[in-house]
Amino acid sequence: MKRVLITGGRGFIGRQCLPLLAARGFEVHATCTEPPAAGQMPGDERVTWHAVDLHDHAAVARLLEQVKPTHLLHLAWRAVHGDLWNTPQNLDWLQTSLALLRAFEAGGGQRVTVCGTCGEYDWADGLCREDHTPLRPNTFYGSCKHAIHVAAEGLGRISDLQVAWGRVFFVYGPGEHPNRLAAAVIRGLLRGEPVETSHGRQVRDYAHVADVANGLVTLLDHEATGAFNLATGQTLMLRDLIGEAARQIGRPELVKLGARPAAAHEPPIILADMRKTQQVLGWSPKLDLEAGVRQTIEWYRADPARGS
Repeated sequence: MKRVLITGGRGFIGRQCLPLLAARGFEVHATCTEPPAAGQMPGDERVTWHAVDLHDHAAVARLLEQVKPTHLLHLAWRAVHGDLWNTPQNLDWLQTSLALLRAFEAGGGQRVTVCGTCGEYDWADGLCREDHTPLRPNTFYGSCKHAIHVAAEGLGRISDLQVAWGRVFFVYGPGEHPNRLAAAVIRGLLRGEPVETSHGRQVRDYAHVADVANGLVTLLDHEATGAFNLATGQTLMLRDLIGEAARQIGRPELVKLGARPAAAHEPPIILADMRKTQQVLGWSPKLDLEAGVRQTIEWYRADPARGS
């Protein structure tokens, strides 16, 4: 039987992965610092939770010996908005990730999928292609993720471990950090507050969190190894994402484009080339922008406290 250990199962993307893993026939085990209350997580009746500090490498090794997972889906990372790209704590997660991978392989683990990032690419290229775009990260976060990828692939070459790497781009949807772009815009509009943004002409590849989770689980349950972009491949200006939310909520007059300066040295385009993912995995996102934004707005409206 396929038995998976997922780290970060209570996170923004991880919680969306849980029912998908169970639906694919995995026996699902998830790490956490504190187990969720009953019914708090989707599909949690089919998940066995394990409270463990992932930075305690000895405790993690004991957990792996206890669970004996065949598969590992590694999503956990410290992802505080505004502090992710260059916090020194990224180095702690690099070390923890390497220890986790080593212990998983040593315990007989068969396949691992790690959540990578578009931040591994040189953004000067604009269009990011797995086997073509230079891997020259512009941030410490991207550098640490890239280092893990290099080490993981090396481990795969000297062992029987299958290593797959999902490069996630920009993600929005239910459960997003309230200060990130899509969440901040939707929450502000629902409260009837002015939403001040930059010019919004930056092109970014935004995918709904449900699609990203599906992509990661698809990659885990596949035989392919190597790096795969998990995004839409669709050109989207930030002002179009903001405008779609304003249109659906019915408050376009609240959007103040250009009220804030754009970040210095911000790349004009960060876009995924999705040809490899589509050809090898047969995977593409299901939700277009209109449907994804609508679902996200409905999630906020279902519980007014989410928008406060």
